[in-house]
Amino acid sequence: MASSATSTGSTKVDAIVQNVAANTPEKPTGLALYSRFALAGAVCCSVTHGGLTPVDVVKTRIQLDPITYNKGLVGGFRQVIANEGAGALLTGFGPTAAGYFLQGAFKFGGYELFKQQSINYLGYETASNNRTAVYLASSALAEFFADIALCPLEATRIRLVSEPTYANGLIGGFSKMLKNEGVGAFYAGFGPILFKQVPYTMAKFVVYEKVAETIYQTVDKKTASDGLQTTINLGSGLIAGFAAAIVSQPADTMLSKINKTKGLPGEGTTSRLIKIAKELGLRGSYTGIGARLFMVELCKDHTAGQFAIYGDVKKALGATGMSRSPRSNPPWFECSHGCSILAILPG
Repeated sequence: MASSATSTGSTKVDAIVQNVAANTPEKPTGLALYSRFALAGAVCCSVTHGGLTPVDVVKTRIQLDPITYNKGLVGGFRQVIANEGAGALLTGFGPTAAGYFLQGAFKFGGYELFKQQSINYLGYETASNNRTAVYLASSALAEFFADIALCPLEATRIRLVSEPTYANGLIGGFSKMLKNEGVGAFYAGFGPILFKQVPYTMAKFVVYEKVAETIYQTVDKKTASDGLQTTINLGSGLIAGFAAAIVSQPADTMLSKINKTKGLPGEGTTSRLIKIAKELGLRGSYTGIGARLFMVELCKDHTAGQFAIYGDVKKALGATGMSRSPRSNPPWFECSHGCSILAILPG
């Protein structure tokens, strides 16, 4: 009689396998799994971005008023505290935490989802041969939908930071903008936020993967200590963060400018963006880059911090693996920086 497709050929081994399977807790799949990824992503992004609100306040002031705030990041902190008090450094905390909670849910949950769908659609071999494209496409799609959720709250944050007397907190600022300027005001910066966030996310993931891959060509990961692997992860994340910050800085500056004030009557978003780009020039578009790079260094571009928190929350929620592709049944591994990355490497 032919053996079962799952049989090892040994009755004793089969019995052990079945016993282990029976006592292994069932892992979440489908919506239950991806909702856990989304929640873990929401928490990690909200915590890291919310915690850096003071730095972001100073960065935004430097971008919007470089003549007044011309003493660098540390000097900017002193100016804000001297003029408005220490509490001003938390301006926009509500929109930041709420906005990046939503953005993180769509970014991480979407990234995992789109990677899986790419494997299902392309098949394992094709995805393996084009893994960089899979990472790029998955991160870009996830970020696009994440930015739809983030944009209204980011617009509110920038308005509160640029005009401290505009409203009292998230609800007040959001309601006032909606009432006085309409829904369109929330998406005036959608173009810049896409130009900022999509390349940022794509560069972050791809550069991280490439740097880590290059290092592990000379370092045997199987024999590397936990400390060495952590150092490699942090170094790869830091380099990826710098690259991502530099790529997205011009759009970050434009985003701050376009959300500072209302456009002129009849002036569309595209014409405003062109006007701002001409006024800024290449040098002006990199205003505030020092503060952004400090944010990168402080929190490892959020890469190390976000993925560490993401991994811990994900494990706590029981989302420690991904559902296998029904078509290609590829292997998965828990990547060293804490997120579940598709193991589509050859071999």
